[in-house]
Amino acid sequence: MPTQDDAPQSFGFAPCKGGVCAAVGMRAAGISAGFRRNPERKDMALVVADKTSVCAATFTQNRFCAAPVQVSRARAASGHARVVVLNSGNANAATGEPGLRCAEKACALVAHALNCDEQDVLVASTGVIGVQLPFEPYVTGVPAIVDALAATPAAAHDAACAVMTTDTHSKEAAFAGPAPQADGSSVTVHVGGFAKGSGMIQPNMATMLCVLSTDAPLTPEAAHAALLSAVHNTFNKVTVDSDTSTNDTCILFATGAAGGEPIDESSLAFPAVAAAIKGVCTNLARQIAADGEGSTKLVTVDVLGAATQEDADKVAFAIANSPLVKTAIFGHDANWGRVAAAAGKCGVPFSQENVDIDFMDVPVLRAGLAVPMDEDDMLRRFERPEIHIAISLGAREAHSRVWTCDLTHDYVKINGEYRT
Repeated sequence: MPTQDDAPQSFGFAPCKGGVCAAVGMRAAGISAGFRRNPERKDMALVVADKTSVCAATFTQNRFCAAPVQVSRARAASGHARVVVLNSGNANAATGEPGLRCAEKACALVAHALNCDEQDVLVASTGVIGVQLPFEPYVTGVPAIVDALAATPAAAHDAACAVMTTDTHSKEAAFAGPAPQADGSSVTVHVGGFAKGSGMIQPNMATMLCVLSTDAPLTPEAAHAALLSAVHNTFNKVTVDSDTSTNDTCILFATGAAGGEPIDESSLAFPAVAAAIKGVCTNLARQIAADGEGSTKLVTVDVLGAATQEDADKVAFAIANSPLVKTAIFGHDANWGRVAAAAGKCGVPFSQENVDIDFMDVPVLRAGLAVPMDEDDMLRRFERPEIHIAISLGAREAHSRVWTCDLTHDYVKINGEYRT
């Protein structure tokens, strides 16, 4: 059953090293500042552009949004920023006016240390909800982390590690490739970034925490358009447990340091740069799904042949969020009946006699009827690290791809013990 996909490689982009520091004009650092009890774990990250840059951002739509989301959303609306300071261990969510003051004071402290405009500093947090964020780690940590800033892959990695919560590993990606110019030449641009996320994952206009950067000379409007499209088609297609965080934040800095012509949505270079931004986000989104709390499998769900995009998304999420589907995958059970039932319950109209289902490219349902399968072969296929489910509704041409993971004993254990 064919599926649809696109990739930055089709524009000549290739993976490169450097994470969020792959883009020229970006520095980063990550340290242990004292937000966590464990001094061995990094818990403060700083990502800095050499100068005030074009900035686009998306944020959670959860009405219990955290103080740093409120502060950064207002500042990012200008289309420009230079810095984001992030912490793990405490979400600074549901903390009222004291939480807002803490976030604003943190921005002011960073601005003073970097000698930049306070309005150019954004802030993000992740961790436990409903606990006041202590300010003292900023007082001692900001001078130390500014001293640690560097434009190296190691510094980018430290920043990625500093935002981890229940993540089992850091998540980074970067691409480099040509941005075509009007005179027929091209300039090399880079796109990179990091993300964190493992549980409380079904983003709505963002991811858990993500910082992206590019040295392409995007206009504010082009940066916003590219980020919004990328987020919609990648981070908004990830679900671990159907819950949207209070702190979801995704920020893109565009330094312009690669040179070349300014890139707006009508520029020759825009499709290539937008594809690279989407490529980084796709890579990070898949890493988030694969690292779902307690997971053993990355699961890709493709819905094809839907009547509308909304229908395709609705069916895809119904399957990806089904506890019965997710536990069957954990048990290596090719139970297509659970997939069919999840699709059929979600309110999208379709005719069951038109439905086809594949597990890892093996037909298990055709025209609404079971196809005999080799159970031993299927068990071997379920040993793979990625499980692919494809369902065609046989209606029209709309397609949706969603990434999720299996549901295991460890997910219950991790979340049952989260605050203890």
